[in-house]
Amino acid sequence: MKKRIELGLLYSRSGSYSLISEACRTGALSAIAEINAIADFPLSLIPVERDPQGNIDAYGPLCEEILRDSSARHVIGCVTSWSRKEVIPTLEKAGGTLWYAVPYEGFEASDHIVYTHACPNQHLLPLLGWAFARLGRRGFLTGSNYIWGWEMNRLARDVISTAGGEVLGERYLPLGSLEIDRMIDEIRATRPDFVLNNLIGPSQYAFLEAYHRLGQEDPHFRPETCPILSCNLTECEVPAIHPAAAEGLVAAGPYFRGATGWPDAANRNFGSSHEAAAWSSVYRLARLLSGHEGAPEQSLAQLLAEAPAGSEGIDLATHHTALPVLIAQVENGAFKVRESFAPVAGDPYLAHGREAVAPGAPRLKVVS
Repeated sequence: MKKRIELGLLYSRSGSYSLISEACRTGALSAIAEINAIADFPLSLIPVERDPQGNIDAYGPLCEEILRDSSARHVIGCVTSWSRKEVIPTLEKAGGTLWYAVPYEGFEASDHIVYTHACPNQHLLPLLGWAFARLGRRGFLTGSNYIWGWEMNRLARDVISTAGGEVLGERYLPLGSLEIDRMIDEIRATRPDFVLNNLIGPSQYAFLEAYHRLGQEDPHFRPETCPILSCNLTECEVPAIHPAAAEGLVAAGPYFRGATGWPDAANRNFGSSHEAAAWSSVYRLARLLSGHEGAPEQSLAQLLAEAPAGSEGIDLATHHTALPVLIAQVENGAFKVRESFAPVAGDPYLAHGREAVAPGAPRLKVVS
């Protein structure tokens, strides 16, 4: 008889980033269903869901509720860095673990978090390296006014400056704001080589549509000469953008629909990297929990150290994972991979350098 293991899910099904949440939730639930259908797998996973509804103040209490009112010790969840940081005190107090399946800005390593999506050496540095070689080194930085935007642009500013480039402007919008006219006017006036987009949700969608209109007025701002670059926009959000406005967008990530080489599922067709990372989170956790008697009661550190089959590709020091690096561009409504590289180990503190270099170069630790 299978042992029943409760597993927390903490995703907002409404609010500014609900499309990303739904993609992650889809990946997690599909993995749970698949694992439960494996007749000889010793565990059955029971989801314990809570929906913060996009309210940042709800994440901590709902995470606490999962860990207090159920037997779940592991939670798959959170989208924004703000929400991730909100639940850390709860995880530390209760001895729980968060499996975080979206890209983030790095410079964090928690004993209570596993990071199964990309950090800057796996998305921003390769993306800027790609842009420098093809477009130039004069950038304009945009972002939503919270942790992701601040930290990504801080690092981008440093990388561009080190490479001898120039940041021509840096502007932020409150979360959910659609007031993008001033940002567009400054981009029009400064005429950068590329625009780095660290906006999220509706702000991002409005910006992309306004930028497309700018490109119709001035050929300099068309994708072939001055594209928008992104480290967090995937297929799950493209339907929210006018098709013409999404064309030419360049993005970095570990997976795009139709790509091969995703860990543990090389030929599987996920809807987005968010879905893929959440799916992998559940599978990795399930294998760890089934590894030996008593595993479900162990801390993350014990679980990784004592796993008979190894640590599931999770770095024992930083809890980050090795991921493929892909650069893709929207063409006819879908991402087309322009460059792909072997998996790169997550380096959240950029201990191996922060230069914008191609993955696989000596400065980056490549994992075969």
